[in-house]
Amino acid sequence: ISAAFVFFMVSAIAHVSLAQNSIQDFIEAHNAIRAQVGVQPLMWNGTVAAYAESYANKRSADCNLEHSDGPYGENIAEGSGDFTGVDAVNLWIGEKENYDTNS
Repeated sequence: ISAAFVFFMVSAIAHVSLAQNSIQDFIEAHNAIRAQVGVQPLMWNGTVAAYAESYANKRSADCNLEHSDGPYGENIAEGSGDFTGVDAVNLWIGEKENYDTNS
């Protein structure tokens, strides 16, 4: 797993006004699980975040969950209502058994 990821969440990252949906909450949720498997912690990157927000805004027009084929790795999540960035991280953690560490 590389330390440079883009996390596309159509509404979760673009709107970080809720205390339970802060950038720090999102990063801490990632880093807790990353520490369990011995990989480097993530750090917030404004350039990557701007790219993610721009692409999320583009996708919000058609609601298609598709990768950008851009320069960054991507995880995609979909939610509604009170769905937060941490909720998205938990969805991705739930897919851990499907991850091939040799890929």
